[in-house]
Amino acid sequence: MKTYKDIVGDGGSQIVWQVTEQATRIQRRMASVRHVIAVMSGKGGVGKSSVTVNLASALALDGSAVGILDADLNGASVARMTGVSDHLLAIGPDGVEPAKSDLGLKIMSIDLFLPNEETPVLWDAPTQKDAFTWRGMMETAALRELLSDTNWGELDYLLVDLPPGTDKLPNLVDLLPQLTGTIVVTIPSGVSQFVVGKSISMAQNVLKTPVIGLVENMSAYICAHCGKEEALFPTGRVQQWATDHEVSFLGSIPFDPRLAAAADAGMLFMHEHATLPAGRAIQDLADQVKAFVDL
Repeated sequence: MKTYKDIVGDGGSQIVWQVTEQATRIQRRMASVRHVIAVMSGKGGVGKSSVTVNLASALALDGSAVGILDADLNGASVARMTGVSDHLLAIGPDGVEPAKSDLGLKIMSIDLFLPNEETPVLWDAPTQKDAFTWRGMMETAALRELLSDTNWGELDYLLVDLPPGTDKLPNLVDLLPQLTGTIVVTIPSGVSQFVVGKSISMAQNVLKTPVIGLVENMSAYICAHCGKEEALFPTGRVQQWATDHEVSFLGSIPFDPRLAAAADAGMLFMHEHATLPAGRAIQDLADQVKAFVDL
């Protein structure tokens, strides 16, 4: 039996050729995408996917061609939130055709390859308890395939909804070195402050990628009946965090029960409620993103 040291080169796996060929395909796909924007959060539960979907909707309502890649492989939710979870993917001459939601959003998510929404993503291993050994590498390989095999076509914006955590952005930057910028989403909870700093530092200092700005989500609660606004957390924190880290503050999005209801129903909130306080805040975010990329 040969040991690892006895194997010359890649052992016949052609792994280098495969990765190089996929990288070439990614570059070819991205040639027709004007701007790639990552949406990230240091921790889960801050509404990052909601911000991604509604930002995409606002950009589309302004006439832009927009796609969303759900890169949260183990917690994918974009397909459900955009109403395309039952879409049957088709393979055309130019690759896998993404699902299309209302407003023409092009959606690609690993959920679209699973039998149903309850099916977990399992990595091939002798036992699942051993899968952690290869999980990071396999997740990167899956993300590479979703980018390289999808026929995105002509897009003004491709939004990439990253998994929570500061360790996921490096994988995306390795695959897409031409990243336009990153949006960091947080809530005004004090325990989020330190994670926000790590996220911004990772983007700016380690990966040398531009940070478009910091978004405060769930800044207040809007009553669906009377319209009264009440703070959910102490106010003013996130704007100060942005100042402390020398990044733009992109605004506060209040929580509206209709936001959650729209996501659960697979309806696009911005299509029906763009004039509500949350809708206006999301539209303002879209305007700032457009201003940033036009600099």
